[in-house]
Amino acid sequence: MVLWEQHCCLPLQENADVTELARYPAGSFLSVNIGYSPQSKAQASALGHAFRRNALWDGRFRPVQVLDDLTAAAEDGMIALAFDLEDSGPLEGEVDNVRHFYDLGVRTMLPTYNYANAAGCGCLDAEDTGLSAYGRDLVREMNAVGMTVDGSHCSIRTGLELAEASERPMIYSHANFKSLWSHPRNITDDQARACAATGGVIGINGVGIFLGVNGPEQHRDRVRAIADHIAYGVDLVGVAHIGVGSDYSFDSADFNLELATNPQAFSEAYIAWGPLQWVPPEDLLTVPAELMRRGFDDASIAAIFGGNFARVAAQVWS
Repeated sequence: MVLWEQHCCLPLQENADVTELARYPAGSFLSVNIGYSPQSKAQASALGHAFRRNALWDGRFRPVQVLDDLTAAAEDGMIALAFDLEDSGPLEGEVDNVRHFYDLGVRTMLPTYNYANAAGCGCLDAEDTGLSAYGRDLVREMNAVGMTVDGSHCSIRTGLELAEASERPMIYSHANFKSLWSHPRNITDDQARACAATGGVIGINGVGIFLGVNGPEQHRDRVRAIADHIAYGVDLVGVAHIGVGSDYSFDSADFNLELATNPQAFSEAYIAWGPLQWVPPEDLLTVPAELMRRGFDDASIAAIFGGNFARVAAQVWS
């Protein structure tokens, strides 16, 4: 099984320890965040350059630009590395900057992060006005450049309208199901169906407050909860449209501090259950065994943990 991790997070610092990413197995693909709403174009670009440079120095990682890089990385026993943006804010309102970040290695971008911006509404907004005209321009440019449109953290209406606007498969890189746990960051069944109708994939995450299992000692319960969301998604939209985007933070203390110091980007829904807990790579790798116990076959597990997001990349990346 080749693991495709559609979203994980290093500390948003140029000196972040990229060697932590080697906790994923050789041959994996990782999409690593390089910024969200607070970052400027210059700051997110500097993070991308620093992560890429430090990954190359380490020698175990291969930054990817084209699909052939994924095959080469796997054949050489290396970890393939791409980047994502969790908000369109770093574009600074310029659609042409999609190409700038694509050239830097960004292959996935969320138009909005939790709250409304120029592109559309976020999942924590009280009023949901959906995707803006600028947001539609952004989707067109992402489709043209070959960057995957991501509805995670977007509002319900924005997510649905992203699916309508995109001519290529769109995804939810790290989103769980509201039907199982009613959190504003989780998506509705309608959002999931609309995503699947584009040929897209929903990546199940391992964040305790989005799984409904946030106790510090509930490691195994979180693994079972991930399997619950995977099984629900497979029943809802089919095995071809479910993947993994764990949203693991390699510096959880920094993220919990960010909740305290940058509260405008979050809400009570993020802090009501105490410090956030995550499913680390080591625990994520035990999810296939849990799925096997539930009757999933090898082909289905391989699709969920690698093949489905790889298919989307083949259809979207230029």
